[in-house]
Amino acid sequence: MKSLAIAARFCGPPASSNGGYFAGRVATLASRTVTVRLLKPPPLDTELAVEELADGALRVLQGQEPIGEARPAALEIDVPPAPPYLAAVEASRRYAGFRYHRFPGCFVCGVRRARGDGLRIFAGPLLEGVVAAPWVPDASLDGGAGKVRAEFMSAALDCPGYYAVAPDDRMMLLAELTAHVDRLVHIGEACTLIGWRIGASGRKHEAGTAIYDGKGELCGRARALWIEPRSAEGGA
Repeated sequence: MKSLAIAARFCGPPASSNGGYFAGRVATLASRTVTVRLLKPPPLDTELAVEELADGALRVLQGQEPIGEARPAALEIDVPPAPPYLAAVEASRRYAGFRYHRFPGCFVCGVRRARGDGLRIFAGPLLEGVVAAPWVPDASLDGGAGKVRAEFMSAALDCPGYYAVAPDDRMMLLAELTAHVDRLVHIGEACTLIGWRIGASGRKHEAGTAIYDGKGELCGRARALWIEPRSAEGGA
């Protein structure tokens, strides 16, 4: 049976993994595009068993408790063209997390993470329902040959989607992520990320995200399902 463990560096909330990073680790084990569903917050520094199911599906377990599931998927999403890099830089100046951040230590979007430690992807409003951020991957993300490891691409595709669907910073939890990496970006490359709102139904919100390289070419894309906890309904 396969296994994985999420190091504390890759947290989202203080005691659990960033959802996009977790999804990327699971997708790496699957060696294909999958929809990863988070059933429980993935714990940190804990060995998790990965059970292979029928039809290429996977289940991640802590003891007997399911933490996440993955099933093969074909990602269907219409991706907008890349905005100019400088427009993403300007949008990031309006990042909502600079005013208030629920999880300032988040590996992807946390404002308390130093360069070379967190990804520091600060997606701010670009257009109605669209956010953008610059990203220059650092050497700690190198998976070989000067390119970013696939799980970090998946992580980068996580948080911009939240800021696209929750500009008012309402509480939401990542429920599902389907990420597809077209090609890995280079370390030190001036990349651009965007997130955009796809739709909503009650407490469920869908977002798309994309990564572009320094030439504005699409390198990765994802579709995410975010859910407002029931306690958040009506502002309660």
